[in-house]
Amino acid sequence: MGHYLLAIHHTDEAPMGEGATMDDIIADVSAFNQDLQEQEAWVYAGGLQPAANSVIVDGRNDSTAQEPGTVVPGELQLGGMWIIDAPDDAAAAAWALRASAACRFPVEVRAFHSE
Repeated sequence: MGHYLLAIHHTDEAPMGEGATMDDIIADVSAFNQDLQEQEAWVYAGGLQPAANSVIVDGRNDSTAQEPGTVVPGELQLGGMWIIDAPDDAAAAAWALRASAACRFPVEVRAFHSE
């Protein structure tokens, strides 16, 4: 088994997918989360505040720089994530497909380095 990041990216202006109400999304994501837990694939999940509230902190070279913004500029920003436990890439992708259907956004799948 390995850990995988399932990352949701969206704009700050449109945190909901098209054709769905927030109540629909909450219900579908809650059901997805419950299934992850029942299948013992759940590690962690959480939604993020808008990217407009982000702060970049840079401690390189003894710097104490802090500035508003995101490290990667652009319209799409990280909006939430799941960390799951899955036996392989195919299983993680299957979970991501269900996550995408629940949240109404594309989901990026990335494996963590193994120990």
